[in-house]
Parts: sequence; structure tokens; C-alpha cells
Amino acid sequence: MRHEPDIVPFKETPDLTLYLHVFRPAGAAGSVPGIVFFSCGGWRGFRPPMFYPHGDYLAGRGMVAISAEVRSVGHGTESGVTCVTDARSAVRWTRARAADWGIDPSRIAVGGGSASGHVTCCTTMVDGFDEAGEDRSVRCSADAMVLFNPALDALAKPKRTELLGGAETARALSPIEQVRPGLPPTIIMHGDADDVVPLEEAARFTEAMTAAGNRCELHAYEGQGHGFFNYFDGDNPMFVETTREMDRFLISLGWLAGEPTIDEYEYDGPNAARED
Repeated sequence: MRHEPDIVPFKETPDLTLYLHVFRPAGAAGSVPGIVFFSCGGWRGFRPPMFYPHGDYLAGRGMVAISAEVRSVGHGTESGVTCVTDARSAVRWTRARAADWGIDPSRIAVGGGSASGHVTCCTTMVDGFDEAGEDRSVRCSADAMVLFNPALDALAKPKRTELLGGAETARALSPIEQVRPGLPPTIIMHGDADDVVPLEEAARFTEAMTAAGNRCELHAYEGQGHGFFNYFDGDNPMFVETTREMDRFLISLGWLAGEPTIDEYEYDGPNAARED
């Protein structure tokens, strides 16, 4: 890796200490944009290295990039709701301490794929589900969202609804049910051969976001299935394509300068497993 992450605790729970894996740009002066990625496959996985390649690359482009740990089912909790609570804590902690990490607190994005894409949206789109005792004057909502084959309809499959606490709670945690004006710019990258989270789900969400006056870009990739965006030991051109599109999106926000450099990028850190 070009940038070794700093691993710092951000939350103590009865079961686990949760950490942020922080990639910082070398020689950055002043405040730079930040992004917090989440990885909790199927609300069950627990793989912080999943977004190491993305974090390492973005640090090289001048951002602070963070891979955040959250409790997932079988790893400190039995409910997917806890994933959301911990993710909101991670963004709030990052914003409260932005100056310590050289982050501009008005330019913090969130990112994730599949179930983690759902959790990503819930940092910003839902009300409540905060950890008791946290300072809610510090907002946990993000200023941009980067989504890879995200689960956007919590009621679309019975297993999702079950993992998210039943129909009432799942509806409150369903991004497509929470679309409203004033949400941050969003990019979605999704394969049209995804049989876990169908492309149709992202299309419905994009249509609803656009109708509400929000910027929401949907990029569909022909023949690509679930988790197509991952690094996979470098043997995946879709990692390059989706990272380039993410970079262009961040450039369009004025957060990054120049052109994407992903074609020259090589990653040699821990492998990232497929998102479920």
C-alpha cells in the first residue's frame, strides 16, 4: 500500500471496540475532503480491508479515506439495525474530530456496497437510530454518497426485513421510503446481471431521487453481477472502471482536482473479500 492506515478506536460497545482505519494523504496542507466507507456484507460480514484499495487510492488523490468497523450479525450483534447505529456513530465521530485528521467537516462523503450501501444511506437519510448519549448536535449525515450495488429497498426481500427488525423498523430504515428533497449528491454503480440486488432497485431509487430534485447518477455495467466492483487481487477491470467513475464524481463536486489516476495505480495490501 502507498499509505498505511492509522487504526484508531472510535466506539466502545459491550461486545467490541470498534475502529476506524484511516488513510491520510501525504503532505496535505489545510483541510481536505473525507470519505467513510462501510463493509458489513449481508449485515453479517465484518471486513474492514474491503475498502482498503479505495482508501489507499483516494489518499493518493488528496482525500482522507476511512474504512469504518461496525457491529454486524454474528460480530457483536444479532440485528442489522446495529450496523446503522454504529455507522452513524462513525460519521459523527469523524466530523467531531475532523480538524485532528485534516478533514473539511463540510465535505464528508460516505460509501459502501450491497448491505453496506444500505447502511451508507442510513447515515444520511433516516431519522433516529442513534447511540444513546451521543452528541446529536454533530450531524451524522453526509455531504455526498458513493454506492456500489446498494440494497435500497429494505422491504424487497423477507430476509432483509427480518434482519432489520421487522416490517415497521425496516420501512423506517428503507432508503427508497426516505427519499425527500435536499439529499446530497449521490452516485450508484450497479451491474445489470446482479441477482442479489437487482438493477431495477437502483433505477427506482434514482428515479425517486431525481423527482425530488436531488442529484443522483446511476451507472449500469453490462453483464456484471453482485460485488463486481471489488479489487480481487487486481484481476478485475471493473475495480478500475468503478473507481474511475467515483473519482470523476468527486471531481465534479470540486473535491478532487485533475484527472483520475487509477490507470497508474497498483495496490499490494490485504485482499478484500467479495461483499455479500
